[in-house]
Amino acid sequence: MQSATPAASPAVPAERTGFKILGAISFSHFLNDMLQSLILAVYPLLKSEFSLSFAQIGLITLLYQLTASLLQPLIGLYTDRKPKPYSLPVGMLCSMSGILLLAFASNYATVLLAAALLGMGSSIFHPESSRVARLASGGRHGLAQSIFQVGGNAGSAMGPVLAAWFILPRGQDSIAWFALAALVAMVVLTQIGAWYKRQHLAGPRKARPAPAPNGLSRGQVTGAISVLLMLLFSKYFYMASFTSYYTFYLMHRFGVSVQSAQLHLFSFLAAVALGTILGGPIGDRIGRKKVIWGSILGVAPFALVLPHVGLAWTGVLSFVIGLILASAFSAILVFAQELMPGKVGTVSGLFFGFAFGMGGLGAAVLGKVADVTSIEFVYQLCAFLPLLGLLTVFLPDLRKARAGAAGAAAPA
Repeated sequence: MQSATPAASPAVPAERTGFKILGAISFSHFLNDMLQSLILAVYPLLKSEFSLSFAQIGLITLLYQLTASLLQPLIGLYTDRKPKPYSLPVGMLCSMSGILLLAFASNYATVLLAAALLGMGSSIFHPESSRVARLASGGRHGLAQSIFQVGGNAGSAMGPVLAAWFILPRGQDSIAWFALAALVAMVVLTQIGAWYKRQHLAGPRKARPAPAPNGLSRGQVTGAISVLLMLLFSKYFYMASFTSYYTFYLMHRFGVSVQSAQLHLFSFLAAVALGTILGGPIGDRIGRKKVIWGSILGVAPFALVLPHVGLAWTGVLSFVIGLILASAFSAILVFAQELMPGKVGTVSGLFFGFAFGMGGLGAAVLGKVADVTSIEFVYQLCAFLPLLGLLTVFLPDLRKARAGAAGAAAPA
């Protein structure tokens, strides 16, 4: 009886601390992704400064996102075995170096190096910060991932606004001011690292609860992971058309100013942030498979109409697309974590890395398509990608699978 008392007493403060940590890691994600988004937001400035083609712009995104995508699964796999709480501020230091290099780049090669450093910082940040969010979730994994993700999406949304209001009027070297945001993030992440070390590393390993089995065979897990990756492919290839080329599309098709185009991009990214915060808790309540159905396939009718409407409806449809499409990632990530219990870092690294890789590949491919055809054709082509949401039918029902596994184990 005495042993039960100390086990139960920390429950209340742990839950209280969990929301503080979720808020802190979400704020850090906000600062991280704000810095990451600056390189995308200043594309019009870089294009005119260095006389870049669309293909060269796509190559910047490709290098940035591939740096992140190739490293993230490896970092996640390594930290599953040997957690590194203080790797979070180290990742932010890489991002700060990339920002400073971008601010004072004098040629295209230096811009590419800055993009690679930003990608490296992102690859270190995401697997461990996603683990922190799950550790602080109190069992509400979808909600925790949404809180974590919305910080990143809000930061991404701020990039175009900051570029339009602060960077574009002052020039390339004004990007250096954002190194201060990286310093703030490093202070916060150092505190999070200390909490993470106390929670995850201080106690004996045998005290940690064993991950619950999901009731699926290895083949079923492999097939489901493959389907989830295909859904991410459709989501992030389509998202690349917005994050890299939406401003150019609006300026070319409707003749709007750079500042106006950036504000339209902000509206889209704000919708992405809102959709992200909704997707996780809805998935906790009704099931993640239903959220994935609605968020990927549900975008299709709006995407198919978008290339054929005027400026006002383009803004409305883009907001709706961002809202619906963004609800998928938290649901997909937690679904994958439940498919591979006990491998949070590996799964987070794989899925964040794949998302970045597909975004980078999409930017490069779509940039080439835009050079060969037109920027309008890019949106006509990408409109069909959400139809891949039909693959959701092949995902297993994890609630039924777990119930079946529990029923089979009960007689023993």
